[in-house]
Amino acid sequence: MDANKKWLSIPKEFRTKLKNNVFCAHCANVATIESFTIEDHSAGIVLTGKCQKCGNGVARVVEIE
Repeated sequence: MDANKKWLSIPKEFRTKLKNNVFCAHCANVATIESFTIEDHSAGIVLTGKCQKCGNGVARVVEIE
């Protein structure tokens, strides 16, 4: 299954929670990821994008069984 299909297999409400719960090292706080890409990862998928607050690069690994 490709990364986008894995992402879309997650319920919409949970995808929203994942996007709004990404750690930004620059802000040193939880942030929302924007302008992200979805890539395959050995554990599932990884979202790579920018912090909505400061624009710093952020990433989130989403484990999928």
